Amino acid sequence: MTTNKQQALKRLSNEKGIIGALAIDQRGSLKKMLGKGSAVSDTAIEQFKVCVSEELTPYASSILLDPEYGLPAAQARASNAGLLIAYEKTGYDANSVGRLPDLLPEWSVKRMKEEGADGVKFLLYYDVDEDVRINEQKHVFMERVGSECKAEDIPFFLEIVTYDATDEDVTGEKYAKVKPHKVIEAMKEFSKATYQVDVLKVEVPVTMNYVEGFGDTTVYSREEALAHFKAQSDATTLPFIFLSAGVSAQLFQDTLRFAAEAGSTFNGVLCGRATWKDSTVVYANEGEAIARDWLKSQGKANMAALNNVLNETATPLFN
Repeated sequence: MTTNKQQALKRLSNEKGIIGALAIDQRGSLKKMLGKGSAVSDTAIEQFKVCVSEELTPYASSILLDPEYGLPAAQARASNAGLLIAYEKTGYDANSVGRLPDLLPEWSVKRMKEEGADGVKFLLYYDVDEDVRINEQKHVFMERVGSECKAEDIPFFLEIVTYDATDEDVTGEKYAKVKPHKVIEAMKEFSKATYQVDVLKVEVPVTMNYVEGFGDTTVYSREEALAHFKAQSDATTLPFIFLSAGVSAQLFQDTLRFAAEAGSTFNGVLCGRATWKDSTVVYANEGEAIARDWLKSQGKANMAALNNVLNETATPLFN
């Protein structure tokens, strides 16, 4: 890793070298959360992101934003917080096969760096067992993004969201049984040097609600789940951080403790909805001022609790 990339990662980490980043690069899903079933303006989306950034980045090591609605929030972030910018188009074309990735056409890594980004994030939907022709397109695409980040000497954060091309329900028991395989094999693939990934942003390798002691239905015993977390950690030599996947703040914190118990050497989190999602209802129903009150109280409390857990469980990026 180059000196410039190392310095950028330090700006994205806390004083202990742990990434405790706030994610609010949602676009389509955030429109739905704020819309209450009706249309929501671009201005409202931008202003909500500004609220979250102003109120919560004092307690985050960095913030992940999109360039479509998030640039005002980037300017509003606290001075201690580094900046990650998302490079992918939101969502995917549900009418075409393969959930193929695409870039924002008006942006480049160079332009994101000029905007002040300390790192570039790309979200890839990936099923290791899908048709090889589809996955090869994704492999080539990630090689391009990695090469672009290398040319600009800026960290490349690859976010991998797994799925099963034969089963749309990623929340059910059927998918829970194959999720460890999907997550771990995807990590192995994109840890290869050809992609030039600097940090992996990944799901936990199990669906926690199906872990013995965490939910009503058991797919994995406690010992099996611990083994999956350890296997995930052993699957890569790259730094990796967990995404929250929209679970509750408490469940995410419990998950991090579980990962540490398993011996996982994860280096932090990029946590979005688990921190701020309940404020969207307040913002939509009661307005900005009341939403800010929620962020100053419950949102801050969520961040403080998460930071405490991270400092106890995560592995620093730097010795």
